[in-house]
Amino acid sequence: MKTSIFYKFRAYFRSSSRWFWDTPERALEDAYEAVLKIKALEDTYFDGGKVDFKVGQFSNSEIVYFKRELKNNLNAAKIRLSEFNLSHSIISDSVKKLGQGEETLTIGSPERAAITLEKLRFIDEILLRYSRKSKLSQALIPITKTPDRAVSKAPINDNTVKPPASPYPSLETVASKETIVDKSSFLPRSILGTLSRVKSELDPKAEEELIKNFRVSKFKTVISLRFILLMILIPLLTQQITKNFVIGPAIDNLKNQGRIEIFLNTEMEEEAFVDLERYERKLHFQHLTGRVTELTDEEMEERLEERAIEIQREYRDRSADSIKNIFADLFSFMAFCLVIVTSKREIDVVKSFLDDVVYGLSDSAKAFIIILFTDMFVGFHSPHGWEVILEGISRHLGLPESREFIFLFIATFPVILDTVFKYWIFRYLNRISPSAVATYRNMNE
Repeated sequence: MKTSIFYKFRAYFRSSSRWFWDTPERALEDAYEAVLKIKALEDTYFDGGKVDFKVGQFSNSEIVYFKRELKNNLNAAKIRLSEFNLSHSIISDSVKKLGQGEETLTIGSPERAAITLEKLRFIDEILLRYSRKSKLSQALIPITKTPDRAVSKAPINDNTVKPPASPYPSLETVASKETIVDKSSFLPRSILGTLSRVKSELDPKAEEELIKNFRVSKFKTVISLRFILLMILIPLLTQQITKNFVIGPAIDNLKNQGRIEIFLNTEMEEEAFVDLERYERKLHFQHLTGRVTELTDEEMEERLEERAIEIQREYRDRSADSIKNIFADLFSFMAFCLVIVTSKREIDVVKSFLDDVVYGLSDSAKAFIIILFTDMFVGFHSPHGWEVILEGISRHLGLPESREFIFLFIATFPVILDTVFKYWIFRYLNRISPSAVATYRNMNE
């Protein structure tokens, strides 16, 4: 059973990997189909020319329809073309990072390269007609002024094929982009920010730089949120699937055969004895208050026996569930480690994204968050919270609640966290935002 599950997971990861590597080709096909629809609209109603409502006589409903179709297809083509540029750049960098040859890229053989470049040329021809500025896209090769030329799929010389440069940032570019943490100077940041803003506003390429920075920020946000979501969902789904469909049936089978211990530790045994004793006292109390008739010794013994069987079944289920949790959590941890190991560059992007978010907050917000987290995890009342968490983990895994271990953990781990917080404030925050540190000290006092 474990082997079949392993093969299923391997097949799933293979299909996911195949879907990822096919993203550039899939995006290019969608963009190509969108511009073909625009071309069909031009050929059918505008004699092969640009969609222009001054040519011919159309009703208001027809004009609204043409505008909607043109807008939808243009947006689809632009979005899918951007997806092609971005995904092709990511895959190209990934292939180079892994040390594979250039022939493994999406645009590999001369025939496929020729078809891909011809599609890009045709897409850019259509998009250029409806662009506000008659400028060629940086992502495509030069366009010849033959709009009605058929798209050729003949192979071209491999020496002339050059992968198109993407205007969108690659994952490596975003990960290596300078963040707020890397920026420090002997002058206040407000003065430097004002000078930089004036300089950028006078720069003739300021608009292009602004668009580029926006694309970097957008790409960074999407990648970070998606990766954080994957880090949460993949271990959680792995834990539930393993517990309910992989390990669960085998453990339930052993439980039905009576091969699972009723009590995994002495604490569970003591809880069961307390429950049975409480039930016996309850029967005695009901008899004394007249709520039930007097029970004979045989009847009392029979009721206690029924209750003992119920307690046995309940605690055996708890023991089986704890064993399931151990294996399921182990598989979940392995899935989490797999995500981390295979996503080192995404982690760099997430770190850059978190730097921008944290250091982009106001000084009061930074101080508030620091005080909140320090008081919650290393503050005066934090030992009670850590004690509840450790006891819950012990019950979840069916482990005995060792008071010595809990007290030792509470005496050491919060101290380590407090040291890390103080070092971070001294090493980074004090250099990046001294006013936030001053605000934190005033609020903390």
